[in-house]
Amino acid sequence: MASFNLGGLHSSSRRKSVYSRNATVERRNLITVCRFSIKTLIDRSCFETIDDSSPEFNNFAAILEQILSHRLKGQISWFGYESPRSFWDYIKVACRKVSHNCICSIENMENVGSSRAKGRAWIRVALMEKHLSEYISTALRDFKTTRRFYEDGAIVLGEEANMLAGMLLGLNAIDFSFCLKGEGLDGNYPAVIDYTPYLKFTQSSDSISSDEEELRTLGSSGSESSTPENIGPPFNMDENTWYNKCKRVEQKYRLTLEQKGYLEELVRLRETQLAESISQKKLLRQKIEAMNMAHKTEKEQLEYIIVELQDQLKSFHSLDQLSADVSLSQTSLDPSHSQDEDVKQSGLNSLSDGKEDTPSLLGLCGSLTSVASYKSLTSLKSSEYLASPTTEMTSPGLTPS
Repeated sequence: MASFNLGGLHSSSRRKSVYSRNATVERRNLITVCRFSIKTLIDRSCFETIDDSSPEFNNFAAILEQILSHRLKGQISWFGYESPRSFWDYIKVACRKVSHNCICSIENMENVGSSRAKGRAWIRVALMEKHLSEYISTALRDFKTTRRFYEDGAIVLGEEANMLAGMLLGLNAIDFSFCLKGEGLDGNYPAVIDYTPYLKFTQSSDSISSDEEELRTLGSSGSESSTPENIGPPFNMDENTWYNKCKRVEQKYRLTLEQKGYLEELVRLRETQLAESISQKKLLRQKIEAMNMAHKTEKEQLEYIIVELQDQLKSFHSLDQLSADVSLSQTSLDPSHSQDEDVKQSGLNSLSDGKEDTPSLLGLCGSLTSVASYKSLTSLKSSEYLASPTTEMTSPGLTPS
């Protein structure tokens, strides 16, 4: 019984290891073939325009469709059945955050009905817009939605997803031209990958790379009894061979020259942008300094105004005290007016009882009162009160007969 349990555990662990190995190999194969297909697309775009008739593009579209459909969850119906789902169902949800996306326009296309056809149309539109890498990166960043649509072990959930987004970035340098009404959008059949272009290589005169030594080595490795004498064809350099080599070198030179011009133009553009950024930084710094100087000047002016208002308030209190002293002196000189002053003082006190609760008005009125007018009023009252006793003393009615 124990041996049976050990055998069952061993077989289950073996199945898990085989399953894990198969899933890893499947992901690695798809990513590697995708990298090869992108390289072939970039190489072919140097000689001709990439459209629906290009076998390199058809193979790349099939590979990308297989990657986005890898371990995609099915859609559960009301009765508990799982129906197949296309990668377009995931893309249209996860890529809505992309600015100026083409999701709505593809959904409204009349000649594209099935979900698989819409996904293929999206691949073509994204390539023509040069935004395919941006779509994939945005979708992969929405990890919650990705987990909802894909099972464990999917390519978009593994480390290979970041490699995929980086590889697709190189396709922005290619100008694609597609017809969205062709047979390539037919969603009635699944995409099939053609691996033969990546398993064997036939060198032509238009090819940029030269792998003659590797081809001779591969050709001689077919038989185990091969000897150094029959490694490959004899080294024969005729005129046609030299012409082909010169043509390949010329193609390499032109391609390098175009890349050099592109990089120089890119460097000039970056230098111009850097100079503009530096000038904008200087302008912003000058504006900040000017604003600081203006704020400092305004602060000094406000401080000066505050000091001046405080001085006016002090002078007002001193004049008020002076007027009180003058009135007191007048009262002492004229006893007959003491009762009138008492009545006036009591009337003033009764009027000021309602304003005792607002002392701030006194300060405000004191800060706004003209000092010159107050001085003239005080001088007038003082002269009037000082002249009254003299008048009474020199009155004819009071002089002795």
